[in-house]
Amino acid sequence: QVRLVESGGGLVQAGGSLRLSCAVPISIFINDMVWYRQAPGKPRELVADITRSGTTNFGDSVKGRFTISRDNAKNTIYLQMNSLEPEDTAVYYCNVQTFASNYWGQGTQVTVSS
Repeated sequence: QVRLVESGGGLVQAGGSLRLSCAVPISIFINDMVWYRQAPGKPRELVADITRSGTTNFGDSVKGRFTISRDNAKNTIYLQMNSLEPEDTAVYYCNVQTFASNYWGQGTQVTVSS
């Protein structure tokens, strides 16, 4: 079982920024890389995704505030979160998709105080 390694979560005040990273610990060919989040009592939602060629897509609630990027040589995905709001408080999960499977991170907590 491959477990992705996430980092960068924490506590930040509203209006602040955080950068999440997610590293894939094995050498595999990755297609899409995705960030999801789940707040208490709410379903998991898509935050952003990026294809191997760099095409990006964002959830409506984060458009204009978050950016997603990837380093294919390092098999690493990043999520830059700016202008954070209390509503962004959640556990953030990364997911990567190959032709045969997909893999998940353990989740990292992001808490935004008002």
